[in-house]
Amino acid sequence: MTVDKTVRRETLFVAAWVGIFSLLMQAVFLVIGRWDYTVLLGNLLGAAAAVGNFFLMGLTVQSAVRKEEKDAKQAVKASQGLRTLMLVVVAILGAVLPCFSLWAVLIPLFFPRIAVMLRPRFTRIGGDVTDE
Repeated sequence: MTVDKTVRRETLFVAAWVGIFSLLMQAVFLVIGRWDYTVLLGNLLGAAAAVGNFFLMGLTVQSAVRKEEKDAKQAVKASQGLRTLMLVVVAILGAVLPCFSLWAVLIPLFFPRIAVMLRPRFTRIGGDVTDE
């Protein structure tokens, strides 16, 4: 299956913002005197899971639009369940393994949602950025 241009573009947009927010989070941990290697490792785990979750959601939607409505609903529901399970496993790893800061794992999971809320502002400023 080839990845649609829109899925690729939006995932890159989200990944860029996750990177920016991750750097800000690292700075906050540093300023408050709580930074150590576990913050960095936790941030990497949480950010990878967050961007991966967004990408997998995009792939699911991409394939669902080509299916019958009933099959599309089932595919989206199954994907959501599996992606949620993936995020729960990531959170558990962050909580159980001492090499990860739990907060640094959990906080990046919210970064894609913030990036998606910012998306319309960038579309309006630069016009529609579609390649089609």
